[in-house]
Amino acid sequence: MLRLLSTDFDGTLFAEFENPAIPPSVQTAIGTLQARGAKWVINTGRDLSSLMEALARAHIAVAPDFLVLVEREIYQREDSSYVGLADWNARCARLHAEIFAGVQPDLPRLTAWVNRRGRATVYADCYSPFCVIAGNLGEADSIHDFLTDYSRSLPGLAVMRNDVYMRLCHAEFNKGTALTEISRLLNLNPEVVFAAGDHLNDLPMLDTARARWLAAPANAIPQVKAAVRRQGGHVSDLPHGDGVAEALEFFLEGATAGALPGNAPACR
Repeated sequence: MLRLLSTDFDGTLFAEFENPAIPPSVQTAIGTLQARGAKWVINTGRDLSSLMEALARAHIAVAPDFLVLVEREIYQREDSSYVGLADWNARCARLHAEIFAGVQPDLPRLTAWVNRRGRATVYADCYSPFCVIAGNLGEADSIHDFLTDYSRSLPGLAVMRNDVYMRLCHAEFNKGTALTEISRLLNLNPEVVFAAGDHLNDLPMLDTARARWLAAPANAIPQVKAAVRRQGGHVSDLPHGDGVAEALEFFLEGATAGALPGNAPACR
């Protein structure tokens, strides 16, 4: 039933201050499905070095088949390494460079607006010329609204946000479009795809147009829980990786009993 598993990393699979950071329950569930032929993608906002370091510290016993990094670049496992999908990643880099060229003249104005509002930090990195760490969630909401309004002035521009962190990006590339591309490469339709996430940047993949089987752990934000429930998905009573493991078990048991997630009365 499940041929492709797409899981967010921080907050969904990985809990930094828990021991273990990635619980055995979800490692066993993923490993069992991989043994049956399913592929697993970690779909994250982290870059490659940060993700690899976190996986090593977590002593994870299963290896993802694909990585979606910085919510847009795709890498596939080949032996012990992860190799970028050349065409996708090249197009991603080119379109981001083009849209960021349009943003460049407005950077002083955007920075000044944020600086007048509170304790936020503005910086640039190799993935975006305008990144923000807000001082608190209220400030983050205000800045997010401002940047969303600004993004409408440039076709193709978008804002990616997770908690108090956000950055400008190209609208064509996110966790959802990357998941759809991996599904295309594997010749899979959404009916056999599972996706789990906990925050705003996960919403593009938490969509039944991309994944029929949707899940959120107990610690997911209200907007994510609402989106998952609205589409017949499963919101676990358990946090982080244990919640993902429970959702996988729930869906597999439901399929065995002949129930679809949208019709299963046990969905929370």
